Amino acid sequence: MYIKMAAEEDNKMTDRWQKDADGILIFTGLFSASVAALAAVSVQDLRPNSQDTSAFYLKNIYRLLADPNISRAAILASPAEPPPFSPPRYAIWVNSLWFLSLVMSLTCALLATLLQQWARNYLTVTQPPRFSPHKRARIRAFFANGVEKFHLLRAVEMLPALLHLSLFLFFFGLLIFLCNINHTPFTVVACWVGLSAGIYVCITLMPIFCHDSPYYAP
Repeated sequence: MYIKMAAEEDNKMTDRWQKDADGILIFTGLFSASVAALAAVSVQDLRPNSQDTSAFYLKNIYRLLADPNISRAAILASPAEPPPFSPPRYAIWVNSLWFLSLVMSLTCALLATLLQQWARNYLTVTQPPRFSPHKRARIRAFFANGVEKFHLLRAVEMLPALLHLSLFLFFFGLLIFLCNINHTPFTVVACWVGLSAGIYVCITLMPIFCHDSPYYAP
């Protein structure tokens, strides 16, 4: 009886792990592709632009051609090299947030893949068909104690929280990016992000005040 009930419970638990991991993998795949596409554009702001260098030299050449009477001292006084490149502060913040978000998202995907392997391995070791029921019960109790001892269930619950954190980091970077591009899309996106953040906070705190609330956030 114990073996049958334990097997049913383990199957339900590992099935939940598998479904959670599947959902995380699908979301991280789409999310990481979006972040990577935007980061590929924003990272250009961290590197010197060859067009700015060309414009600097063309400006000097134009000065010489436009004023043939310019003195040699003025030519020597003008800078021969373009000023050292310094990326704008907003670009540093945007790329830091977006790349951190991308790395966290990929980490979630890796952990979700490992979770699927852990679930399959747990069923394999706790339900060996060749052993007697008594030995199978002892094996199952041993590994079930390990799951509780090493807080595997808590680690599984932390995966969505890590994914949510990476999403909010992306939102913060997006707001900084849009604020330095144009204020109209920044205002529209900021309103939506603020509304979504408010709903997320309400969902997170609702179970504390309403114990029968079906809403839950990690």
